[in-house]
Amino acid sequence: MIKYISTRGSTEQKEAAEAIIQGIAEDNGLYVPDSIPALPLDIEIMKDKSYRDFAFKIIKSFFTDYADDEIKACVNNSYDQKFEAKEIVPVIKGADAYFLELYHGRTAAFKDMALSMLPHLLTTAMDKKNERKKICILTATSGDTGKAALEGFAGVRGTEIIVFYPNQGVSEVQERQMVTQEGDNTHVFAIKGNFDDAQTGVKKIFSDSDFADQLVDFGFKLSSANSINIGRLIPQVVYYVYGYAKLVEKGVIQCEQPINIVVPTGNFGNILAAYYAKQMGVPVNKLICASNENKVLTDFINTGVYDIDRTFYLTNSPSMDILISSNLERLLYHLSGGDAQEIKSLMAALELDKKYKVNDKIKEGLKDFYGGFATTEQTNETIGNVYQKHGYLMDTHTAVAYKVYEDYKNSTKDETVTLIAATASAYKFAESVAKSIGLGHEPDEFAYVRTLNKKTGVNIPKALNGLKNKEIRHTGILEINEMKQAVEKVLAK
Repeated sequence: MIKYISTRGSTEQKEAAEAIIQGIAEDNGLYVPDSIPALPLDIEIMKDKSYRDFAFKIIKSFFTDYADDEIKACVNNSYDQKFEAKEIVPVIKGADAYFLELYHGRTAAFKDMALSMLPHLLTTAMDKKNERKKICILTATSGDTGKAALEGFAGVRGTEIIVFYPNQGVSEVQERQMVTQEGDNTHVFAIKGNFDDAQTGVKKIFSDSDFADQLVDFGFKLSSANSINIGRLIPQVVYYVYGYAKLVEKGVIQCEQPINIVVPTGNFGNILAAYYAKQMGVPVNKLICASNENKVLTDFINTGVYDIDRTFYLTNSPSMDILISSNLERLLYHLSGGDAQEIKSLMAALELDKKYKVNDKIKEGLKDFYGGFATTEQTNETIGNVYQKHGYLMDTHTAVAYKVYEDYKNSTKDETVTLIAATASAYKFAESVAKSIGLGHEPDEFAYVRTLNKKTGVNIPKALNGLKNKEIRHTGILEINEMKQAVEKVLAK
């Protein structure tokens, strides 16, 4: 049975259900599996199976304490009619690559793939462990996680969900999706800061043992819907295995033929899931990590130095406007050979000195990765060029990924078949996309949605229809130091 251990050396081992309920380890480390399972399926046999079939096998191989019928129920309740694409995750040829379209769920972003599953994994875990306290889901978002988590947990028994997002740091559509969220157990606050401020604030709340005791008196335990929760991360592994199988099914590659995977990433969870897929046995040549102007990951992959003491940029790919990439800690743990003391030292250095330098062993492991970045101007040019030449419409984050892929291909001459994670609908960033393909000025983001649809004929996701006219239900704006007080006020009711 696979157990879950902390990246920072706690001697406590958890079953998956316990780790999912707790969210973050008692020493503030992140839970990782004590071993990564081998691929539990034969790609050649499975290549024409459904997404649900893949999800059952992959998730079951990690969460071994869940019974088969429990995993099946979680999968079937997650990947259903909520997704507009029949295949859940289409693999589409565009330009000289293949796009893994992860945005056909309720909120039109890739976070739906895991956050449709997490509430079911969590409530099942609560039943398995006879957890009688309510769970407070505490989440920081750079744009998409917030709405996907709210949508997933709205109305879920035994839970309250509180989301913090950077005020004026997300797109108009992203913000409207969050502040109109229905559900008596949903709570949304803007904070006067950036995503890193929100994420750091959430982590501080998790690490406050006195506050945790106070919440117990209120009848609550804290957990997270961010990808720091292992129950959020593992479902993301599924779509990389599925994407590889679809390329085999389409005859693009032969089974066992390696591919490259490109992921636009800020918090590193999505590309870490691709790394896990590779470790399981999916033939991956290079993991290409794409950043926007907040290129801390690009610099780290190229130098081995992680340095957050730098200018923070607000870009038109806001889900990547991040300098502190939480999930990188998990990768460092794996590349270090499970050296928890080394990871603890690196994280302490990051907090104290705002940077760290990894040792030669970790740096050697980074050779599986390529890091690159795209500026806002390059992102916009890429959207326009790909649409004009190939008729494929990308959002800003996916365009960052494609631009970095172009740079990689030009510099290495590597012709390996490449799968690009398409992480959001173009309509979530309609103004940038519309202007990039040559459309004129409109009064607001929602007008850009209409003109973009008229120009391209690409379907508007159901999640965005009528969004402008929905009632705004959440209006709170907080100072960073007011976050804990807000949680207390919500849960003390």
